[in-house]
This record gives sequence, structure tokens and C-alpha cells, in this order.
Amino acid sequence: MHPPPRQDYVSLSLAGQGGGGYNNSKQWRRQSCWRKWKQLSRLQRSLILFILVLMFICGMATYPTVTEHLRGLPDAEHDIDSNSVLRPAIPHVLPEPVKQGRPPLPEQPSQRKLSNKRGPPVLQNRLQRKGNTSDTVVVDKAADSKKEGEEEPIISWRGAVIDTEQVTEGTKDGEKEDSPTNQEAIISKESETSRLETVRESFRHAWKGYKDFAWGHDELRPISKSYGEWFGLGLTLIDALDTMWILGLKEEFEEARTWVATELTFNKNVDVNLFESTIRILGGLLSTYHLTGDTLFLDKAKDIGSRLMPAFNTPSKIPYSDVNIGKGTAHPPRWTSDSTVAEVTSIQLEFRELSRLTQDPQYEAAVAEVMNQVHKLDGKLDGLVPMFINTNNGQFTHQGIYTLGARADSYYEYLLKQWIQGGKKDNQLLEDYLQAIEGIKKNMLQKSSPNGLTFVGEVSHGQFSTKMDHLVCFLPGTLALGAHNGLPADHMDLAKELMETCYQMYAQMETGLSPEIVHFNMHQGSIRDIDVKLADRHNLLRPETVESLFYLYRFTKDLKYQQWGWEILKNFNKYTKVSSGGYTSINNVRDPDYPSPQDKMESFFLGETLKYLYLLFSDDPDLISLDQYVFNTEAHPLPIWPSTA
Repeated sequence: MHPPPRQDYVSLSLAGQGGGGYNNSKQWRRQSCWRKWKQLSRLQRSLILFILVLMFICGMATYPTVTEHLRGLPDAEHDIDSNSVLRPAIPHVLPEPVKQGRPPLPEQPSQRKLSNKRGPPVLQNRLQRKGNTSDTVVVDKAADSKKEGEEEPIISWRGAVIDTEQVTEGTKDGEKEDSPTNQEAIISKESETSRLETVRESFRHAWKGYKDFAWGHDELRPISKSYGEWFGLGLTLIDALDTMWILGLKEEFEEARTWVATELTFNKNVDVNLFESTIRILGGLLSTYHLTGDTLFLDKAKDIGSRLMPAFNTPSKIPYSDVNIGKGTAHPPRWTSDSTVAEVTSIQLEFRELSRLTQDPQYEAAVAEVMNQVHKLDGKLDGLVPMFINTNNGQFTHQGIYTLGARADSYYEYLLKQWIQGGKKDNQLLEDYLQAIEGIKKNMLQKSSPNGLTFVGEVSHGQFSTKMDHLVCFLPGTLALGAHNGLPADHMDLAKELMETCYQMYAQMETGLSPEIVHFNMHQGSIRDIDVKLADRHNLLRPETVESLFYLYRFTKDLKYQQWGWEILKNFNKYTKVSSGGYTSINNVRDPDYPSPQDKMESFFLGETLKYLYLLFSDDPDLISLDQYVFNTEAHPLPIWPSTA
């Protein structure tokens, strides 16, 4: 028997022509392929279909990349550059005098509308210089789509376009756009932009609360959604004018300007504090005039300045603390005939500038007389001054108590800043300042235990106290400013040590926010450097620490100062931000679960704290150049006087 025929092969018979020979037509091929497909198992057919679908999907996914490569990258980049001209960037808006040798930017129609010949141009917005970047970089997502090497014009909200060649000056000849160093600069720039926008958002949130619940009044009470009145002069609004200008918040600035033009009047039967009105209102109006060139603010400054002058009508020429700006009368506080030394010696920058602008010498003469008298007085301790001065006899009172905190702090600040404002010509001011710094070193500096933090204490009748106000944290910035202007280099060394201490006053608190007053431990075996009494645990949204961080970063470019400021801002947003609008002072920085809000937003939070944070996060040295402006003690920049031959 023959075995059965095998079924695992295919027999193929080729017929001759007469039998319909080999046919290479398409129909025959289709039939042959279909027979073969039908002969495959279901699993084989499924596997082939899966592979074909997968290949199709991969091909679709890689198609854009392949076509982009075929087009050529140089052409694609060229196309992007040609279109980027229309994209506005976040502006650094700061008018200032044009530097010699740099042609001014063309004035736009919108600039002419609000500025006269004093109105300075918009500054450049430069990329950060090369250097190390912060470890905690916040990247702006919008910048992710930006191609490396892409250049954008910087457009201010006044409409002036800045040359992109100046913006990208950080790229050297021969350096590739995508080099690691340039990548660091791009990341750092994105971090800067993100932080600056966070400050803007914080300001907008604070402004929303003020606008909704306290418009035209002095202070916002954000918890109760109401307001508090001190002088009835729109204190928060005026204090925030130049901050809005510097932050580039056009809409908010314009609505505030309209209120000043139509609602603000000083013809009121109201008592105001000479010092607070000078630094907040007069200083704010003068600063805004210089930044905008708008004479509305100068006219208002002249009005309030002249109404404050009756305060100097005293037997000693040491001014009274209070003035009725409607009646033209002045008087000391009801409980004493004394004024505080800080108040009478921290109004000079503003009145001197008012005299320069008005060509009326009475303002400068009045405040210069105060400084001359304090210079000659007995009762100082190595250049350190007591806290009170009598308006009748012009002598120090409550002698023997010396502090760099409340009632004396800004005396030392204004010694240096008057010297700088006047072109470094008044040697008496410089001598008093240098003597005071040596007095601080000799009598007030100590180190804490266990970490050796350098701090500034107080002296009371020969006894040293470890008490240090948060207000004292103005000192690192002042010391750094002096060193920048040619004073001894060890002033900068001391500034850095004290800056670390002021930061620790935040970092060692449970909320990351500093109390109003701390006491430092000095005895061996201490567990922590800082103690805080129950009555001193409040935080008023004060600016002194971020003020000094701004100076230290501007002069050293050490990124840790920006990082410290960023931590502080985040904690303000975490513990003091009120959801309906505004920020509030808190009573207890040591209780993160319930910091106990006080229901008050001080005007200096907008006028100083947020302004200094914005300047700290900016890497543009021309954004309020410290070689052209000097800040008053309320953070209002006033111009350094030009040199005269």
C-alpha cells in the first residue's frame, strides 16, 4: 500500500500556453495573495495586522520631526525670529535720567501725554549676568516653548521698544546659543520672571482688598472688609504710587492717579504726624513725580510740604510732632513736650528735595537747623543718640538709653543718605555717621550662643540688653550702601554678618516670619540663639529685612539673598494673605496653625515690603540705580543731586 498523500506542501502545476499558461496580470496576483492569506492561521493573521498598525502609528508620530529636519533648522529659526517682533515681554518700567553716551529711546505718543521734559525714558530690561543659579529655580512654563537663541524686543507699557541686541548682550562672540552657560542664564531669567510676577500678583491681591473695602481711606482692614483712618488722606494709595509705577502696573496706577487728581485734598481740619506725613505722603509724591514727570504730583507735594512747615515754629527750632494741616497750627503730643530723635532727623531728604525743586530755601533751612543742633548736643555715647529731644530747649531727654530700634533708627540711616543725596560734600554728616558706626561696634555688637550670630543690642544706663527690634534690620543695607560709596570695607563685612542674623529671625520661627522684637541668648549651653516674649510675637508685614536683602544682593550678586527673600515672600503669602483681598498683620509668628490675624494691612506693605522684594528679584542694576537714587526711609526713591562745578 502506498502511504496517504502528505498535506503539508503545495503542488503547483504550470500549464502550457494552450492551457492558459503563466499569467502575470494584477488579477492573478490578487487571487494568489488572497489564497495565501486564507491559508494562514487566525493567530498569524492577527499578528501581521498588529505589526502593520504599529508601524503606521510610529510613522505618523515621527513625521513632523522628519519634515522639520528636511526643511533645515536655520530656516526654521529664521522664521521664528521674523515673527517674534510682535510679542511683548514683561517690562521693566523705570524712567530715569539718560546716561551720557547712550542715545535716548524714541518717544512714543503715549509717553508725551503724561510726561514733560523731566520725564525720563524707559530703562533696558537686561538678561541676568552669567553666574550660578539658585538651587530652587522656578521656571516659567510660558518660556518652555521659546527656542534657544530666540531674541525678543522688550516693550514697556509706555510703548517704547528696546533694541534686542542690548537685551542679549550676555552672549559673547563665538559662544553657542545652547552652551551650558547660556542655558543657566536662560533658566535664571525664567526664575527671575516668575518671581517678579509673583510679587506683582501679591500687589494686585493687596490692591484688590484696598480697592474693594478701603478705597480712598488710609488703611485696609482685610478680615472685617473695612478700613481704618489715621489722617484721612488715602495713606495706602499715596504710599503705593511709585511701587505701581516700578512694577509696571499701568491700570492700577492710572486709577490711583485719577483719585489723587480729583479727590485728594489737604485742606482738612486734621492733625497729622510730621514724620509719618513727610516720609509717606511728601516722599511718595516727590518720588512719583520724579519717576513719571507728571507735575500733578509735584503740585500736591508743594501743597502738603507748605502745610507741614508750622511744625518748626518752636522755641528751639526742633519741630513739634503734630501739625493741623487745615488750621496751620502745630503742637507736641498731649502727654509730653518731647519729640523722638528719629522723627525730627528723618525728614531731611524730603524737605531738602522740595527746596531744590521749588527753589524755595525755607524747607531745607528748617531741616538743616535740626541736624546742626543735634550735631552739637551733649548726651551722646560714642556718636549714639538718645531717643527723645525737647522741643522747648532743644536738649536730649531720657538720656542713658541707646537703641537702633524704634525712636532712633532712621537718624543713622539719614546721616549717610543725606551725605549721598548731596553729592558726598557735607563732611559733618559723614563724620557723625562714621562715629556712630564705631559706637555701635564698641557698645552694641555681641554674638549669640550656640551659633554665634552677630546682633545689635541696646544700652540702658551702662547695662547691655540682648533685645533687638526687627527695625534694626535696616542696618545691613545701610552699611552696604556706605561701603558701596567708598566707606571702609569692614562695613560690608559687618553688613553680611547682620544680614545672616536678620534672616535667622525669620528662619527660626515656626511660620518663617520674624517677630517684632527678639532677645538673643549669650550664655553657654543655650539650645537656641533666639527667644521671643509673648508680647513681641507679632509681625506687621515690615520691610526692613527685605530692604537689606535688596542692597546686599545688588552689591554682591550672591544668590542666597534672593533665595532668602523668596522664602519670606512665600511665607507672607501662606500666613498673612486674606482670601477676599489684602494681607494682614499677625499676632503670633510661633503658631503656624493659628497665627492670629490682627485685621490690619499697614501702608508700608505696599509702599516698601513688596517694592523691595520686586527690586531684590530683578537682575537689572538700572532698575532704580543706587548710583542715581537714594531711598527715603519709606522706600521712596529720590534723585542724587547732580554735581555742580
